[in-house]
Amino acid sequence: MGLSDEEQIIQLFKDGDRGLISADVAEMRRIYAEDYMQCDEQGKLSTREEVIGRLTSGSVRLISMTSTGRQVRVFGDFAIVHGSEDDEIEQDGIPSSVRYLYMDVVVKRDGRWQIVGSQLVRIS
Repeated sequence: MGLSDEEQIIQLFKDGDRGLISADVAEMRRIYAEDYMQCDEQGKLSTREEVIGRLTSGSVRLISMTSTGRQVRVFGDFAIVHGSEDDEIEQDGIPSSVRYLYMDVVVKRDGRWQIVGSQLVRIS
């Protein structure tokens, strides 16, 4: 028997964390839908390719991501994921620690889950 939808989504997020840390373009394109939009803590919208571009250019580097909570709510072919994480990042060569709350929307298309939207909030 295969994984439940919730288990598939949790695995998608684990794969996503690894893909972001390693700046694995193919993996990020698998996980984040072509029409993905991210709204960051400043309210700036970014496309999937803009997010990937920042990670592959070296201007932002994720050193580590630690999930500190994740709740998945599945509604048929879409799900909402609420979570929190502690990240170690390097921006323009300067390392820092960041805590985020996020809400992601995940959609099942052609039998596989992808993240289509993210809202990030930085916790001070």
